[in-house]
Amino acid sequence: MKPMARRIPPHASEAAERRFWEGRDSTPYVDWSKAERAALPNLKPTTRSISLRMPLRMLERIKVEANARDVPYQSLIKIWLEEKLSA
Repeated sequence: MKPMARRIPPHASEAAERRFWEGRDSTPYVDWSKAERAALPNLKPTTRSISLRMPLRMLERIKVEANARDVPYQSLIKIWLEEKLSA
């Protein structure tokens, strides 16, 4: 039989709770056998707007390719960058 999980002590602030968990393993405090996988369907990755200078001819070619694929050209650029980084 598995021992019962320890009680998590009350914390005066979020900072105090953060300090508590920074130095401890959660295993004695949580019964992970009862854990369920969380689904976060509306979670969006953090993005940052950047300015990128490129030759006009290159941009026009990218827009043509994006139009042929029926995707926004900025999305196509991100897809190509991700493919190149994953290779």
